[in-house]
Amino acid sequence: MRRRLVLNGGEDIHRCLVCEIRDQSVCNAIDDNELAILAKASKQLSLPPATTLIEEGSAAQAFYNVTAGTVKLFKSLPDGRRQITGFADVGHFLGLTNAGTYSFGAETVNTVQVCRFMRPQLEILLNDYPLFERRLLAEVTDELAEAQEQMLLLGRKTARERVASFLLARMVHRPCQVKGEENIVSLPMTRVDIADYLGLTIETVSRTISSLRREKIIAGTDHHGIRVLSPTRLQGLASGQEHS
Repeated sequence: MRRRLVLNGGEDIHRCLVCEIRDQSVCNAIDDNELAILAKASKQLSLPPATTLIEEGSAAQAFYNVTAGTVKLFKSLPDGRRQITGFADVGHFLGLTNAGTYSFGAETVNTVQVCRFMRPQLEILLNDYPLFERRLLAEVTDELAEAQEQMLLLGRKTARERVASFLLARMVHRPCQVKGEENIVSLPMTRVDIADYLGLTIETVSRTISSLRREKIIAGTDHHGIRVLSPTRLQGLASGQEHS
């Protein structure tokens, strides 16, 4: 017998109805007529910058769907050093693991909104909605592909190729919704975080970005972002096809 989430008569599903990112997240596996189920299974949280969302090694009892902002993911060494392994943006689902503990840590970069699913509620959704389970499996598959790209990035690419790959990925994964500004790259993280993620020094990252600006491949914006002036050249750099 399937377990069902018990709903309160006055369950508020407004946040699910007006959610702007539902179509690009795991939640699109739940039909509109069953949004009350989704609302009951999750709780919306708003977190300020530098908030620990996931503590590496702690019990994996909560899972998070990012609906606004950016979260940095990292692995820690016993001596306290950290390696940033990725940045989770809108639509990413965090915390999935086969083990009983989280295998990574997560901290908010800016103000972040998430929908939190506790393990019992998530397990019921997985049991009752096979499409939801398949959507989460697709998320895990995407994460594996991103991990393989990161291995290539750190193992074989030059500094210019790494920075170009990072900017290109941010442009693809965070498209601007304003017409005419599709090539804006949002960079809410610090240069230190970018350098850590790319396996470079902050000086190298800064020099490389300045060089790309002089070559008119990118330009700065008024909001700590970057405008890609030549996506084709940036793609060439990222793939190692342009060396100038």
